[in-house]
Amino acid sequence: MGKVVELSGSTFEQEIIKSEIPSIVDFFAEWCMPCKVMGPVMDEIANEFDGRVKIGKLNIDENAEMATNMTVMNIPTLIFFKDGQEAGRVTGVASKDAIITKIQELL
Repeated sequence: MGKVVELSGSTFEQEIIKSEIPSIVDFFAEWCMPCKVMGPVMDEIANEFDGRVKIGKLNIDENAEMATNMTVMNIPTLIFFKDGQEAGRVTGVASKDAIITKIQELL
């Protein structure tokens, strides 16, 4: 079963930048209602793409420096990574279908 990886500034490079497979990082905050809407969607995607795409969550309140470094201005923001490089981004609530379309472009 796919699992969403909790990320921090100290685990980001190992988990995402050095990942063998494409990754999506969900930049969120506990107080953000749209972020709460995206949580279950990302869990479903983690299950459906287990082993093919890594899903990570980064709490911007606990990792403000990472959010700043990645130029995350609004949340939720999903940043797609392939081969350690940003390969796209979606800001705001996105449909599961829209996210899957983006994933298929990476695979």
